Amino acid sequence: MTAYQRLFEHGFRRLDAEDAHRLGFRGIRAAAPVLARLPAPTGRPVEAMGLRFAHPLGLAAGFDKSAEGIDALGGLGFGHVEVGTVTARPQPGNPRPRLFRLVADRAVVNRMGFNNDGAEAVAARLAARGRRPVGEGPVLGVNIGKTKVVPDDDEPAVLDDYGTSARLLAPHADYLVVNVSSPNTPGLRSLQAVERLGPLLTRVQEHTRDAGRAGEVPLLVKIAPDLADDDVRAVADLALELGLAGIVATNTTIARDYVRSHPAQLDEVGAGGLSGRPLAPRALAVMRLLREHVGDRLTLVGVGGIATADDARARLEAGADLLQAYTAFIYEGPAWPRRLVRELAHG
Repeated sequence: MTAYQRLFEHGFRRLDAEDAHRLGFRGIRAAAPVLARLPAPTGRPVEAMGLRFAHPLGLAAGFDKSAEGIDALGGLGFGHVEVGTVTARPQPGNPRPRLFRLVADRAVVNRMGFNNDGAEAVAARLAARGRRPVGEGPVLGVNIGKTKVVPDDDEPAVLDDYGTSARLLAPHADYLVVNVSSPNTPGLRSLQAVERLGPLLTRVQEHTRDAGRAGEVPLLVKIAPDLADDDVRAVADLALELGLAGIVATNTTIARDYVRSHPAQLDEVGAGGLSGRPLAPRALAVMRLLREHVGDRLTLVGVGGIATADDARARLEAGADLLQAYTAFIYEGPAWPRRLVRELAHG
């Protein structure tokens, strides 16, 4: 057992999961000056979307919601960091408690509800940080989603909401991700239907163009593992039609397949998106389906249940160009990204 795992078992595990996250992230940010001096982990570089990634492993959206610790997280060994989900307006998210551990499954259930500082504040924070040359710091992704108070059935308002975020944040992003797949914002997943997703992605492209970075900022869409296979293919076809750079597969799931935790604990935790080990089989299947369908025409980012080097290799073999993780980082600790990159490189 590592020192972190002992700390988790006897410390963090006894805390509310969200309080533990805040405490841990505060410590990571405090260590930023030390982390900045560490050499980047040696891995297999990846050329994708016109960008160069030091290695495949990145941090998924959800950990750094308001872009407060990008370079500290890069110092831990992540080759790219995806911040957000950011909404056009600041919002507190859903009532607490809203983040829960399923330790027996090495899993997490969340119903955070896109709590973040809002696009204007995040844009200002990113502007103060400045754009970084290739090789200096992690590649920066920005994940954008719908503000909760915007009615999901008011299409013009939804388009404007996403468009505002794109216009404000595209100037600071190396790539941009449209999130229409979180289960924790009412009605959000209905936007994955291609008849609604097409106009939304087109509007984001327009606002990216208005920000002066059309064709320069790769645009991806993040999908849910709960989509039927035919719907996954339909989204992929739309991405190709609109000239998107890629797809992030997958977000959290509302299913409870492969979960071993006691049913009473699941009842106590309640609704929310499940991430971690139980998500891996479906996320892997979606990745295979996507790669078989699109060939090499889209960049595919594999996320969901990646914890070991074998998990990472399986996702790459299934067709992923890049990888992201979050839940394993919670359970394995700050040394985990470098360790995984090293193991993956020497496998």
